[in-house]
Amino acid sequence: MASNSKGSTPPYASAARISDSPCFPQYTASLKCLEEFSSNKSKCQEHFDVYKECKKKELHNEQPFESNCFITCSSLLW
Repeated sequence: MASNSKGSTPPYASAARISDSPCFPQYTASLKCLEEFSSNKSKCQEHFDVYKECKKKELHNEQPFESNCFITCSSLLW
């Protein structure tokens, strides 16, 4: 069995950075939505769109899309 000589380094570089991303709240909101709606992607499309827009802006070195996730999430879940 091969071991990771760096110890705590994740096997994928992107896994180490997702929580540092300014889009992490949008990412987690998307996952929570999928959990809430038993992986029914159509119910979570708005979350995906917000995350996608945030990532576009992040990649272009702009300020991330400011969404009020708590209001958006609540309105979608109720």
